[in-house]
Amino acid sequence: MTQTAAMAGEIFQPTEYVNGDLNSGILLLCDHACNAVPPDYGSLGVAPEQFQRHIGYDIGARAVTLELARRLNAPACLTTYSRLLIDPNRGEDDPTLIMRLSDGAVVPGNVTIDGEERAYRINQFHKPYHDLIDRTIDAMMQTSAPPVLVSIHSFTPVWRGLPRPWHATVLWDSDPRAIEPMLTGLRDQRDLVVGDNEPYDGALKNDTMYRHATQRGLAHVLLELRQDLIAEEGGQMEWAGRLEPILLGIAGQTDCRKVTFFKSRNDIT
Repeated sequence: MTQTAAMAGEIFQPTEYVNGDLNSGILLLCDHACNAVPPDYGSLGVAPEQFQRHIGYDIGARAVTLELARRLNAPACLTTYSRLLIDPNRGEDDPTLIMRLSDGAVVPGNVTIDGEERAYRINQFHKPYHDLIDRTIDAMMQTSAPPVLVSIHSFTPVWRGLPRPWHATVLWDSDPRAIEPMLTGLRDQRDLVVGDNEPYDGALKNDTMYRHATQRGLAHVLLELRQDLIAEEGGQMEWAGRLEPILLGIAGQTDCRKVTFFKSRNDIT
């Protein structure tokens, strides 16, 4: 879905769900899949070209997620709106939940929002996504052993003039169960530069992984893929192919399919 895909008069659906085998052992998530804005919000006062940047969505992440869902026959939960409207990968009390300024771009539609509008966006867009994830996890746990949560993101190749050397990075907090085999699987591909908690730290209080994985004792991994590598179909298929055998291996590991609680670094005092 693109920024102009939602037409006036249509009912805007804030989530996309891909049916998959509830016994697959993998639940795929894509927090920043699309750059659309519901018709009632126009363009939030932002120029159309801004929605094509990383501030609008994670370039290439949706396509990789959908291809992995197809290859693994795994369910997937995705959002359908731009992170400029509200960021589903932030806690409801996070000050960056609704950005007024994003990487130099002012978002006029967010500048003067009040508590009522903030609560409305949470209930209409943020909450349905997290409710969908919860329902899917519950359904998978009723059918089989607990799933591994895999969240697909992408990052810019250059940040503030500095090139980023990594092809892929793995973000995590304190649960190493799915992280270690993911890092090993990526590093075994000798043509890759792989980052560990780069360019961001994976310990973010009340983000998607904290809320649905850490708090529920589920093994998980957040993958960041460099956007220039997955911006086009060829790269998207390549990276789905690189990740498929690693994820199959993780799903087959007994310790990754148990409820085990690891204390978040955010909660250590």
